[in-house]
Amino acid sequence: MREFGSPATYAVPASGNLTDDVVRNGTDHPGAVAFSVRRADSWRDVTAAEFLAEVREVAGGLAGSGVEPGDRVALLASTRYEWTLLDYAIWFAGGVTVPVYATSTPGQTAEILADCGATALVVETEEQLGRVRSVQHRLEALEQVWCLEHGGVAELAEAGRAYPADDLEQLRTAAGPQSLATVVYTSGTTGPPRGCELTHGNFMFEVGAALEELDDLFDADDAATLLVLPLAHVFARVVQVGAVRARVRLGHCTDVRRLGTDLRQFRPTFVLAVPRVFEQVLKTAGKRAAADGRRPRFDRAAESAIAYSRALDAGRPGALMRVRHAVYERLVYAGLREVWGGRCAYGVSGGAPLGDRLGHLYRGIGLPVLEGYGLTETTAAVTVNRPDALKLGTVGRPIGGTTVRVADDGELTVSGGQVTRGYWGDPSSTAEVLAEDGWLRTGDLGEIDDEGFVRVTGRKTEILVTTGGKNVAPGLLEERIRAHPLVSQCMVVGDGRPFLAALVTVDEEVAAQWATARGKRPAVAALVHDRDLEQEIQTAVDDANKAVSQAESVRRFVVLPVDWTEEDGLLTPSLKVKRNVVMSEFRHVVDDLYAR
Repeated sequence: MREFGSPATYAVPASGNLTDDVVRNGTDHPGAVAFSVRRADSWRDVTAAEFLAEVREVAGGLAGSGVEPGDRVALLASTRYEWTLLDYAIWFAGGVTVPVYATSTPGQTAEILADCGATALVVETEEQLGRVRSVQHRLEALEQVWCLEHGGVAELAEAGRAYPADDLEQLRTAAGPQSLATVVYTSGTTGPPRGCELTHGNFMFEVGAALEELDDLFDADDAATLLVLPLAHVFARVVQVGAVRARVRLGHCTDVRRLGTDLRQFRPTFVLAVPRVFEQVLKTAGKRAAADGRRPRFDRAAESAIAYSRALDAGRPGALMRVRHAVYERLVYAGLREVWGGRCAYGVSGGAPLGDRLGHLYRGIGLPVLEGYGLTETTAAVTVNRPDALKLGTVGRPIGGTTVRVADDGELTVSGGQVTRGYWGDPSSTAEVLAEDGWLRTGDLGEIDDEGFVRVTGRKTEILVTTGGKNVAPGLLEERIRAHPLVSQCMVVGDGRPFLAALVTVDEEVAAQWATARGKRPAVAALVHDRDLEQEIQTAVDDANKAVSQAESVRRFVVLPVDWTEEDGLLTPSLKVKRNVVMSEFRHVVDDLYAR
């Protein structure tokens, strides 16, 4: 058994809660810009004093409508300013926030609202309101529903102005570090979603440690970050709370299709995202380069950036490499950084493995991505790479006050003040993952090196065991195959089979460009069995196989005619593949692969 712990850098106070940050900012720094809010194509600044006043009004409206301390209030909305406003207003009123992904189906929404016993709900759109109305007969506890498109925030604020200030302050201050702040449901990649109970103290511990570890980001002059991830994801939520505490200007990207425009207008100094977003930004840049006839130069620049970054780890890049890097800096890299707004010094990645290649590429272009690791059950980060302690290919060292241990079977277990106290209404599931001494079994496999850097090698539930007895974690193979510009998604299969194979989907835009340039029909359905396309994908498979032994290599693959999306239930909201769902839907394809 191997473990590594970092000394505590922050102590959770004996009293107080997350709302204290809003009060302190509004009182001590009233004129500081706390948020920039996009309205149409312009951005409006909101000061700390204005935010405090809005939160109090909305909280008064919630309390006046019947929301009582401890009541669960659900938020079904995309990432936007009102999400953050309502989150803090719920806490001011003594309530417990329950995030629901904006893309959830009526059945998923009903399951979460019924499980947590939500008494109130805020939705964003008329369409979402209709989804809720269609299942409201299953929600006996639900009494109040507001819709943002129908002026729900303004309605609450107007009612809240009449709520006694002293009474609201009593509600706000009643919660302490041990009080429940939120119930966050897991993404469902490995089974039905479960509601993680996270306290004010969990967030205070997590954010306090994170601000110490990442002070280069949060303490930078004119620090600002644009939230891209859904706020229903605990990773985004922690950055929200951290930005409020550190007085970092915060913006929200409501529609990911506007991400490029929002980045250029907002100009963040750091961003957080899942690996898929970092990957897609580069793929989009590659598409533009191809359309302008500059794809070969773009590809050479990317390989040069990776080589330069690897040389930094090995010592110092040679003179020729430095010259080549300087040339591509002017021709390519500066433009790639401009895509992120031009001021962005760091990216922060979580939710899934970033991958060695992508990490080196971003560092090589001058935008290091700090990869971390955590779960919903750990209030986001357990480990993180820091600007001054960065080891690509790992997820960093444990944050202050956290210990990570590798159990005898290779499973990572965690101890620290950010660990959940359990699953809502589910003591049996809680007992499965949480020991009496507070150690959490993560379900992930990993290792710790001599310097304390943690490497995640796979999930216990995702290990593939071939009929030859070879145990394989598919993540590395999938990551390398997915790095090919034509590939959108990849899932390696082979559990109980004689060898490994892969299901591959293609990026429709890149595939259309590729096909048109070769005089082929651009429709993906027409390319599925195209020999030239298969040869392109084979190069990606061959590259992936270089990283593993022959027994772990992918021997066959199939290109599917449709991509996987969150809407069809094959990806989670954080864009991770739901392996069990994909396997169920494409089992006949897998059977055909092995029957050839």
